Amino acid sequence: MPEPAPVKGETIVRLHTAALNHRDVYITKGLYANIKFPCVLGSDGAGEWEGKRVVIYPALDWGDNPHFQGKQFRVLGMPEDGTFAEMIRVPSSHIFPAPAHLTWEQSAALPLAGLTAWRTLFSRCQLKKGEKVLISGVGGGVALMALQLALAAQAEVFVTSGATSKIERASKMGAKGGANYREEGWDKKLKQDAGGFDVIVDAAAGDGFSAFPALCNPGGRIGIYGGSLGKINGLSMQPVFWKQISILGSTMGTLDEFGNMLKFVEKHGIVPIVDSVFPLSMGNDAFEKMDKGEQFGKIVLSIRP
Repeated sequence: MPEPAPVKGETIVRLHTAALNHRDVYITKGLYANIKFPCVLGSDGAGEWEGKRVVIYPALDWGDNPHFQGKQFRVLGMPEDGTFAEMIRVPSSHIFPAPAHLTWEQSAALPLAGLTAWRTLFSRCQLKKGEKVLISGVGGGVALMALQLALAAQAEVFVTSGATSKIERASKMGAKGGANYREEGWDKKLKQDAGGFDVIVDAAAGDGFSAFPALCNPGGRIGIYGGSLGKINGLSMQPVFWKQISILGSTMGTLDEFGNMLKFVEKHGIVPIVDSVFPLSMGNDAFEKMDKGEQFGKIVLSIRP
């Protein structure tokens, strides 16, 4: 690919590290809308600009309304070239100082996952200190960031996963407990252990989502930022309206939310979980690992030694 040339209002960042998201894998399988080739994938990136360590806001053209993205909104890394490269051209307003306590690898692991988790927890679900939170599918980048952000906000956090080992690792990070959603009665176990939840964060949807309203406390909020398991069957509306539950969709976030997330991460010394690091030349191996779904944390590409 040719080196990107600077244009007015945009700047060139020399990337040191980038991180994978499931979106990148879905694009390679043709499972994403409006795919256009050729394109450099990658939404997460950390690099150098004018001698400073920076991270990149992982989207373009949110729009004027902070409540929802505009029609021109798109995620970085298709159709525009993304971060799986040595250099990238982005709007000058989209680069932010990297948190000083993070390594290059940790910095690249933060942007998309941190922004998505931040908006879901705080902008959409209005999480407050002392509330009980359930985070589904812990082990993925956004779910782990949601765990870390919620703990820093002094919430009481529980998790679900299809792997008991991931629940155990989340518990070592501060989660109060969890349940394996592959086991029968997982929802009843959570109800017994926690009593009920004020906030539930989910990325999968599917039939398991139907158990969430019964797990909510009155006034509970369910934030959902993905739908990898498809349509929801068996969802009863009775607990939704009777307990005044809100189901809140969330996608990425604004530039202001990105800046606020970075300040919160720096203030509380939050360190994103990095599962593994691959050189850019072994990017295909990184994609294969993500496709297996066995990672705990972000898979990162090292671009510069």
